[in-house]
Amino acid sequence: MASVPSLASSVNQRVADALASALPEAGGADPLLRRSDRADFQANGILALAKKAKANPRELATTVVEGIPTGDLIKEIEVSGPGFLNITVADGAIISTLAARAADDRLGVPLNASAGTTVIDYAQPNVAKEMHVGHLRSAVIGAAMVEILEFTGEKVVRRHHIGDWGTQFGMLIQYLLEHPHELDHKSGDGDEQASGEEAMSNLNRLYKASRALFDSDEEFKTRARARVVDLQAGEPETLALWQRFVDESKIYFYSVFNKLDMDIQDPDVVGESGYNDMLVETCKLLEESGVAVRSNGALCVFFEDVKGPDGNPTPLIVQKSDGGFGYAATDLSAIRDRVTNLGATELIYVVDARQSLHFKMVFETARRAGWLNDGVKAVQLAFGTVLGKDGKPFKTREGETVRLVDLLDEAIERASAVVREKAKDLTEAEIAERAAQVGIGAVKYADLSTSAARDYKFDLDQMVSLNGDTSVYLQYAYARIQSILRKAGDARPVAHPEVALAPAERALGLHLDGFGELIAEAAAEHAPHKLAAYLYQLASLYTSFYSECPVLKADTTEQVENRLFLCDLTARTLSKGMSLLGIRTPEKL
Repeated sequence: MASVPSLASSVNQRVADALASALPEAGGADPLLRRSDRADFQANGILALAKKAKANPRELATTVVEGIPTGDLIKEIEVSGPGFLNITVADGAIISTLAARAADDRLGVPLNASAGTTVIDYAQPNVAKEMHVGHLRSAVIGAAMVEILEFTGEKVVRRHHIGDWGTQFGMLIQYLLEHPHELDHKSGDGDEQASGEEAMSNLNRLYKASRALFDSDEEFKTRARARVVDLQAGEPETLALWQRFVDESKIYFYSVFNKLDMDIQDPDVVGESGYNDMLVETCKLLEESGVAVRSNGALCVFFEDVKGPDGNPTPLIVQKSDGGFGYAATDLSAIRDRVTNLGATELIYVVDARQSLHFKMVFETARRAGWLNDGVKAVQLAFGTVLGKDGKPFKTREGETVRLVDLLDEAIERASAVVREKAKDLTEAEIAERAAQVGIGAVKYADLSTSAARDYKFDLDQMVSLNGDTSVYLQYAYARIQSILRKAGDARPVAHPEVALAPAERALGLHLDGFGELIAEAAAEHAPHKLAAYLYQLASLYTSFYSECPVLKADTTEQVENRLFLCDLTARTLSKGMSLLGIRTPEKL
């Protein structure tokens, strides 16, 4: 089905046509239409146009109004102040437009005709290390952007750039070769497969033991560094053990992502090691083109605006003086791969704001090399820090980084208490299922309802509250609508454009009609928090509608059906919007 023009776009076109007729030289000018508390919409563009044409703005506004027909779309329009237009749309136009949206599986949201291919780099845990609260934001924000962009028609390629290469693997492998008895029999050798938690527990124990030896024994440190060379050279025994670490870590990663209700596919996991074969060529291309130069033996890229505390330039080091490659070489090779082999027109990196300088230099280097150009843009969707209730970085009481799996388990436990308190006819299995949906939804929504660039406080008490800007509030609004629809009996949701609307119905209807434009805005600005804000306002407007407008006890059959129609479309919009944020909407709560 074709996309449904919003009321705002239809009204905007009517005003633009009348404006072009009244002031021909202003053809194509934007009336600057926006929602208003004085009417449904206000057009503010006439003042600037009148000033440019040396005309009286109020007289011009009056002429424009005379050229706008009223009745079907616009109920009334008046000139306000020095030349604003206050516009009220007809009740029938609201319901007719919403009926067209309801008839479409996509709720009338258009597909972007000029969509390209976006590669999103998100959810990047490290092999042989437990995921902590710092991994939460990249995973949740990235997954939401994948869903939003795909819904608009963009081809999205997911990339999970896991940390699976470097000195720590030489250290781990060498330790294991020298202490083979410390390998747990359940971590992959036998028939019994370790669970995600067990696999990571084994790896974590080995990592700590190898790190302690690496830091205290110079001879072991030398052997471990030699093992890194073996790994880079592809020595079979070394490579086999490395692969084992990676495979066991993936078991753990997938168990955590599964708890987060996120779908991570194996082909999308392309770690640092995936670009090894490109590193030498990347350096060669940069050096031969003059983008990078040798400085004290290292291959560096310099920038005029990046200087250290001493005032000297701080370069991006692509290759170290000992021949080793840094993160920059891997990231630049990844850009080459994503642009050349994946056909990316946009690269989005969902990465901690503290890495902003690194990515600024990497992107600029890629531009100088010609890998990024007018047809390919790269952006860092930088995110802030997760804070504790005290406003400081979130830590355990012992000062340790909070394990992500512990945090998720606690959220589910808190949600279970909320669900159990509300549950009237749910079985224990249903309570457990709802608790997971509510708890994980609460964690995701708290993150996504905050602008990514800002820090936010992790407060589970607030997150699982039925009141305020929480996912539980939205889920409860959805469940309440489902309850009404179940109780409706023979009454069905039917749009009745001829039925007059109460103020709360109008407010709800106008907001529902803005869903498509909001999705386009959230996609273009990489701003899932704007979708969260839209959904919270939708649930709030529905709550007002529910309290002010009886649904099943409305005055006439047509009014009952029309209000059921508004309920149903609200539920579908909430469900679609929440699913784009990665949050479930249970039928009952």
